[in-house]
Amino acid sequence: MNKNVAIPTEIEPPPTSLAPHWNWNRAIPQPGHMGVDFEGRVDFRRLHQYRLGRARQALAASGLGALLTFDVNNIRYLTSTKIGEWERDKLCRFALLAGDRLPILWDFGSAAVHHRLYCDWLPQENFRAGMLGMRGTVPPSAGLMKRHAEEIKDLLVQAGVADMPIGVDLIEPGMWIELERVGLKLVDGQQVMLDAREIKSIDEIVLLNQAAAMVDAAYQLIYEDLKPGVRENDLVARVNKLLYELGSDDVEAINAISGERCNPHPHNFTDRLIRPGDQAFFDILHSFVGYRTCYYRTFNVGMATPAQSDAYKRCREWLNAAIDLIKPGVSTDTVVKVWPKAEEFGFPDELSAFGLQFGHGIGLALHERPIISRLVSLESPMEIKTGMVFALETYCPATDGYSAARIEEEVVVTDTGCRVITLFPAEELPIANRY
Repeated sequence: MNKNVAIPTEIEPPPTSLAPHWNWNRAIPQPGHMGVDFEGRVDFRRLHQYRLGRARQALAASGLGALLTFDVNNIRYLTSTKIGEWERDKLCRFALLAGDRLPILWDFGSAAVHHRLYCDWLPQENFRAGMLGMRGTVPPSAGLMKRHAEEIKDLLVQAGVADMPIGVDLIEPGMWIELERVGLKLVDGQQVMLDAREIKSIDEIVLLNQAAAMVDAAYQLIYEDLKPGVRENDLVARVNKLLYELGSDDVEAINAISGERCNPHPHNFTDRLIRPGDQAFFDILHSFVGYRTCYYRTFNVGMATPAQSDAYKRCREWLNAAIDLIKPGVSTDTVVKVWPKAEEFGFPDELSAFGLQFGHGIGLALHERPIISRLVSLESPMEIKTGMVFALETYCPATDGYSAARIEEEVVVTDTGCRVITLFPAEELPIANRY
């Protein structure tokens, strides 16, 4: 590997089509984990060029001079680097995209040295060791933030953008103060990065599809193992094991909710024993090469009551009505109008019911654009665009007062409609281990 080769300063703009060589009449590829010489699969250098090109376009359109990112998803989008899930809440890494320059990454200790050896898509000098404070555990008085603020200011001067507003996403308060002390004007940069990330390339779509395929397998395991005597946490453990065996790089969370816990939705799991006749729903959130899933399914154990079956049917109808509307040019306020108001399914207001009849973009983060909810979409609608990938999820309490159904599908927006990539059967209520 030639460690001195770097992509040029002037990046080719991303293609106007997210998949210039893809025929949408065919299935979206789910080719496996390995790169091979006999098929075109995920092209990671093309993926890097696309993401950096999108970020540069969004930066140029924003009127900002640079983006300073601490959000690990934005860092990965800009630099195609990752050092492990333990970093996610530590604010220990940061990257700078200034003007037309290549990104510069400050990384945790020896990771910067590792990148110089193995990440030849950026110049070696763009990988630097950095340390701010690990969420304040090293106090600002130690001077680390001051040193890095001065370093960033110097780089912005070199790029000719130091007098322009600088967009930031997540940041320690002490670092914000030090950046202002060196004369920088800081503004919200998260919106710029979300603009960049909302349209996925074919490589991103293939990775999202692969991640969903792994959850298909997890639901087959749940369907076979969901029986009396098994606990919610037993199923969570088995699914974690399976997903890591299949190649997941992070199992973020698995909601396992059964019986009387289904209504209201608690968004967690316990050691509750599964019993005959339980309605149970699950949400599996994991990532493959950084690309995430949010994928609910509901089952009944052995049998279902009329109230449980009716809840599932209504939940599916609400979901199908939304899916039928998804195509380029439709606005999100149109979609939410087919979902019930909060008061119609037992909640006092839309804030209390937020996330139950819901849509959200999905990519390197669990929640990207568009957000689809009666809470926000009626007054602040977003346009649905070709290349968006998002999840649609609905929830319906049963009339027995404690059961409930929850279903979710992930969709890719094509030129003419959408394609569902979450394939475990869910049109009718699945009965696991039927009596």
